[in-house]
Amino acid sequence: MGRIAYVNGRYQPHGEAAVHVEDRGFQFADGVYEVWAVMGGRLSDAEGHFERLARSLRELRIPEPMSRGALTLVLREVLRRNRVRDGLLYLQVTRGAAPRDHAFPDAGTPPTLVVTAKPLDYAALEAKAQRGVAVITQPDQRWGRCDIKTVGLLPNVLAKQAAKEAGAYEAWLVDRDGLVTEGSSTNAWIVDANGRLRTRDTGANILRGVTRNTLIGLAEELQMPVEERPFTVTEAKSAREAFLTAASAFVTPVVSIDGEPIGDGAPGPVTRRLRALYVESARSQAV
Repeated sequence: MGRIAYVNGRYQPHGEAAVHVEDRGFQFADGVYEVWAVMGGRLSDAEGHFERLARSLRELRIPEPMSRGALTLVLREVLRRNRVRDGLLYLQVTRGAAPRDHAFPDAGTPPTLVVTAKPLDYAALEAKAQRGVAVITQPDQRWGRCDIKTVGLLPNVLAKQAAKEAGAYEAWLVDRDGLVTEGSSTNAWIVDANGRLRTRDTGANILRGVTRNTLIGLAEELQMPVEERPFTVTEAKSAREAFLTAASAFVTPVVSIDGEPIGDGAPGPVTRRLRALYVESARSQAV
C-alpha cells in the first residue's frame, strides 16, 4: 500500500497530495510544524509536542486548525492508514491560502493542515548511536525567533548541507560570541570537564526542544547536575562527552567536532546511559 497524506480534511495518496499555489507556507514560509517519534504505533513525548505546536501557533497568530481531540484522531488515522509502527509523524500548519500579500489575509481564512507519516528503521538508528556521529560547526545565520518552530528553515538547510558535504551528521551553529546555540535540527549538549551536563538555555535564540526538556527531567531524577548555560566551541572540543537530542535522533553521541575527537573518540558512558534511559521512558510513556 502506498503512503497516505492528510490535507485539509482529505486523506490522499502521498504523490497526489497538494496545497494551493498561493498557500502562505509556500509563498512566505508562514507556518509552523511538529514532528513526533512513533514507537509501537504510539506518539512519543506527545504532550510536549502538542504544547509546543499550540505555542508556535499563538506566537504567529495562526488559528488552530481544529480542536486537540479532533487533531489527535487525524494523527492516529494517518498512522493507521500508513501502517507505521516505528517512525516519524510530521504535521504542518500554515496561515492558509490567500491572494499574495505580505500582510495577514482576512480574518476567517482557514489555516492549511498537512499530516504525513513514514517508517524508520530504529535498529539502524541504534547502530549509528553505538558508533557515534560527527558534527561540524557553522555560523548561526538564522532569524531572531528560533523559539518558534517555523517552516522557514533555509539557514538550517544550508548548515545541514555543509555537514553532509563534510561527511558529518550534523552542524552545530555558533553565534557571534563564539558560543554554540544548537544544531541545524537538534539540540547540542556536552558533558564538561567537571562532569556536568550542559546545554544552551532557552532564553537564547534556540528551539525549546521537547526531547531536550524530557531529558533534563530524566537527568534530574537521577540527580545528575544539569546546567542550562552556553559553551564555546573550544569547550565542546575539550569536553568529556558530547551528544545531540531530537525527536528523530533521541540521544545520539557526538564523537568528533570539526574532525577533532571528543574524549577517546567513542560514545561515552554518560551519553550511553542517557540514551538508554530516554528510549525506555519514551517507549513506556508513548500514547
